[in-house]
Amino acid sequence: MNKTIRRASVFALLLVLALLVRATWVQFYDGQALADDTDNRRNAIETYSRPLGNIIMAGESITGSARTPSSSDLRYKRTYTDGKLYAAVTGYASQSYAPTQLEGIYQDLLNGTDSRLKTVMDTVTDQRADPGNVITTIDPAVQKAGYQALGGKKGAAVAIDPKTGKILAVVSTPSYDPSSLTDANTAGTAWKKLNADADKPLTNRALRQPLPPGSTFKLVVAAAALEDGLYANVDDKTDSPNPYTLPGTTTPLKNESSTAPCEDASIRTALRYSCNNVFGKMAVDLGQDKVRAMAEKFGFNNAKQDIPVRAYASVYPSDMDKAQTGLSGIGQFDVTATPLQMAMVSAAIANDGKLVSPHMVSQITDSGGDLLKNYDDAGTEQIVSSGTAQQLQSAMQTVVEQGTGTNAQIDGVTVGGKTGTAQHGENNSKTPYAWFTSYGKSDSTGKEVAVAVLVEQSDAARSEVSGNGLAAPVAKAMMQAALK
Repeated sequence: MNKTIRRASVFALLLVLALLVRATWVQFYDGQALADDTDNRRNAIETYSRPLGNIIMAGESITGSARTPSSSDLRYKRTYTDGKLYAAVTGYASQSYAPTQLEGIYQDLLNGTDSRLKTVMDTVTDQRADPGNVITTIDPAVQKAGYQALGGKKGAAVAIDPKTGKILAVVSTPSYDPSSLTDANTAGTAWKKLNADADKPLTNRALRQPLPPGSTFKLVVAAAALEDGLYANVDDKTDSPNPYTLPGTTTPLKNESSTAPCEDASIRTALRYSCNNVFGKMAVDLGQDKVRAMAEKFGFNNAKQDIPVRAYASVYPSDMDKAQTGLSGIGQFDVTATPLQMAMVSAAIANDGKLVSPHMVSQITDSGGDLLKNYDDAGTEQIVSSGTAQQLQSAMQTVVEQGTGTNAQIDGVTVGGKTGTAQHGENNSKTPYAWFTSYGKSDSTGKEVAVAVLVEQSDAARSEVSGNGLAAPVAKAMMQAALK
């Protein structure tokens, strides 16, 4: 064989080897990427070739699957019972769009591809396993009470069992019907309509829209002051001029009521009348670092708050001057919180300073009901001392019995709460946000619940917007349902 033929043979061999390497790469690497691509219709065909597993509340499935017309290559579609009521919990499973909320987090379990579901026979035959189920902690009665009480208002509410961390309700209004997004033939139209809606019904306001918490944040500042020893007792007088001028400015921090006894008021009185001067100065006296440390103990600035749906972080800012620190003390400046976060604050206070990790999934099981994972053994952290928590409980009860939260009173239930009306827009030019965070304990059974409510927008006149007027009645309805 002459040199030219030998070189040509080697070159041809190298081309064949390169082709084999490329084919192997495409088959085993690019091929897997293509198979996993969300736009690959074969994935949807496989997922919806048979019924999905279900999301269960109080022993009843609130999801299902229905046969599609025989002409469709997607044989089943997801269905929902009371879809609008539970949308903030379930999310949606769509033939056209990526699943969200619990449907998204547990999609492998619900479609049968989770490796924990496979039996030996499934492995041998390479068949997809029967789908599993998700068992939630949601109490339908509490969920319904919150949803109906919010009614046509734009807002959100969260209820938590302080002793166990079980989330009993996650409500976001206005809501949407997940069923409108399940069918590939109609999902596109519904998707465009929902995204064009100025009220953003697809936004989970309970978990994923942090807003200024206003005076509800005063509970965090009070906890920091008691734990730090700035004040020994909620009935000690504070050093609080009225009005209080923010440091380095000529701006007085005024109170809602000019006749309220806020000068040098105790923490109890300051919570009862929601005295801005007291908590603005208290935050400055403590300093931003101490207030932030306490806020972070309660859960602020946590970018990985999974319940298991990931909630957006509630924020207590850093690098503030003293005037900004003063404003942060009344839940303004750049402080933001979700209803979940403010429910956690009340839950920890109600539970003698212990915060049990909040969660809205109790268990996941296989198709036969056998347990795959139990989430009810949640972690617990001591946020504040039991003495501090009990003092705050007492002060919060005064707010409901004699102060700004009287609309939350319930016969036979010890209720503690804190109202909040947070400024909205430049120079408070828009309708304020109405907040209420609370806990209730049945006098007869000892059963407890913590609730936080945010009313972002309602039909009420601006002068009538208050935490007591708009948010407290929602919390009351949810507490009644939980403690029934």
